[in-house]
Amino acid sequence: MISLKKNEIYSVTIEDLSSEANGVCHINGCAVFVPRALPGEEWEIKIVKAASDRAYARAERLIKVAPGRVEPACPYYGKCGGCDTWHMSYEEELRFKLGRVNDALRRIGKQSVQAAEIIGSDRITHYRNKAIFAVADVNGKACCGFFRERSHELVPVDDCLIQDSLGRRAAGAVTSFMNLHGIRAYDEKSGSGVVRHVFFRRAMQSRDALLCIVARKGFGDKTSALVQALREACPELTGIVLNINRSTGNTVLSGDFYTLWGRGSIHDRLCGFDFDIAPQAFFQVNPPQAEKLYAKALEYAQLTNDLLALDLYCGAGTISLCLAGKAGRVIGAEIVPEAVENAKQNAAANKVVNVDFIRADAGQAAMALHERGERPDVIVVDPPRKGLQPNAVEAVAAMAPERVVYVSCDPATLSRDVLRFTACGYRLTEATAVDMFPRTRHVETVCLLSKLQAKQHFEIDLNMDELDLTSAEKKATYQEIRDYVLEHTGLKVSNLYIAQVKQKCGIIERESYNKPKSEDGRQPQCPPEKEKAIKEALKHFGMI
Repeated sequence: MISLKKNEIYSVTIEDLSSEANGVCHINGCAVFVPRALPGEEWEIKIVKAASDRAYARAERLIKVAPGRVEPACPYYGKCGGCDTWHMSYEEELRFKLGRVNDALRRIGKQSVQAAEIIGSDRITHYRNKAIFAVADVNGKACCGFFRERSHELVPVDDCLIQDSLGRRAAGAVTSFMNLHGIRAYDEKSGSGVVRHVFFRRAMQSRDALLCIVARKGFGDKTSALVQALREACPELTGIVLNINRSTGNTVLSGDFYTLWGRGSIHDRLCGFDFDIAPQAFFQVNPPQAEKLYAKALEYAQLTNDLLALDLYCGAGTISLCLAGKAGRVIGAEIVPEAVENAKQNAAANKVVNVDFIRADAGQAAMALHERGERPDVIVVDPPRKGLQPNAVEAVAAMAPERVVYVSCDPATLSRDVLRFTACGYRLTEATAVDMFPRTRHVETVCLLSKLQAKQHFEIDLNMDELDLTSAEKKATYQEIRDYVLEHTGLKVSNLYIAQVKQKCGIIERESYNKPKSEDGRQPQCPPEKEKAIKEALKHFGMI
C-alpha cells in the first residue's frame, strides 16, 4: 500500500457513504473520507490528513453530480456541527440511513436479517421540540449558536432550520439582554463569565413553551429586568427557569433549578397520554416520529391482556404507558430516582393502574422479579447511545422472555448487542428503521428478538485466536473491537495491536500475543493513532 501525503490532489469516484455520512473512496488501497460527497460522484479532492491506511480529504471540484444531490437550504451547513445531510435529497437520506442500519447488522451483528423499511418523517424542518444553544463571547459580544464540529468554536446563527423558530428568538433575546447590561458569557477555560447555554423546549400538543437559562450564577438585581425583557421579546413563553450549573464539565443541565416566572415545566401529549416535562426530563425531540416508533415496538411486542411486560430504561414511563394499554401488567425499571418518581406521577395522572415502577438496573430488576416469582413474557429495552452492558444482556436473557424488543439510537451498539443476544439463545426476526432526526446522520431502529425453542439448535464456528481468556472476555471480543474501530475511525487494527493496548490498560493477555515468536524477533508496535482508537473502543465496551 502506497501512503498518501497531505496536500496531494486526486480525481476520484465516490463509492459509498460512511456511518458519518461522508463519502468514501479508495486510492492505492487506502480508504479516503470526503465530507459531503455522494456515491457515484466524481470529485477532485485534496488530502488534508493521512495515516497509513486511511485519509481525510477536502472536496475541491465536483466533476460528475449524483442524482441525489440538492443545494443545501441551510446557510450554516458545513460550518456548525449540527446537521450532516442537507446536501442530499430526503429520499437519498433515507436510503443512506437504511443502508447504515443494515450494514451494521450485517457487519457488526453478523445477521442475515435486515431492516425491510425505514419510516420517514412527515416534517424535515422545524421538527425538534427541544433546542440547546451554546453561548460565548465572539469579538467582545455575547452570541448564541452551535459549536463547529469537533471543536468548542462557536458559530453564531440567526436561525436553525431543524429547531423551533421561537427557541432561536428566545436565545437571541437572552444574548441581547446580556450585551445591553454587560453580562459576559461563560468561558470554560478561565471559569469566568455567567451564561453557558440557553435551553428551550416547546410542547407539540399544547401552547406551553419553556426557556431555561443555564448560568454559573444568578443575575442578582437584574433578574426582574431579564424576565420582563424575555416576556416582551417572546410573549409565547409560559415559563422561564434559571439553572445554576457550576460543574466544570460540558454537561448542559446540572445543579439547581429555579423558576423565575410562570411554570417550571410544560405539558405535552404523546401516544394519547399526558406528560409533565421538566427541563431535565427526557422526552423525545420529534413526537410524531416517536409515536410511529412506539407503534412499531408495540407491534413487535405482540402483547395480550394476560401477558407481563418489563420496560427496562423506562425513563419517565412513555413506553411503559403505551405497553400498559395492551398488556395485562407492566413493570418499568429505571435507575434514576427522579425519573422513577416522574413515571409514577405520569401513570397516576393518566389513570393507568396496571403499571408499576421500580428503581433498578437490569440485573436488579431480574433479581427482584425472580424473588417475586414473576417472569416477563416480553422485555422492551431502550438504552442510551452506548447500548447495553454485557451483564444487562445476560440479565435479560436469564429472565427468558419469549420476545425482546430493542429500541436503539445507534446502529453500531445495537448490532453489537444483537450479536450478544444470539449467543444467549435469541435470534433477530424483524427490524425497522425510523427517521427521528431528519437532516442528521442519526437514525432510530426497533428490532424483535425471539427466543429459540429448546429443540432448536445452531452451530458456531470458534476461532481460538479470537478468544480472550481473561475476565474481560464477557465485555467484547477482538472482532467486536476491530469492527467498532473501523466503524468509528476507518482504521483497521490487528489482534496484536489490540492485545498490546489491553496489556497497557491492565487487562492481562496471553503471552503468545505479547511476545515475539523468536528470541531476537522484533514485534511491531501499535501506532499512536490506532492505540487511541482502540482505547476509545475499550472505553465504549466498558473494559476500561
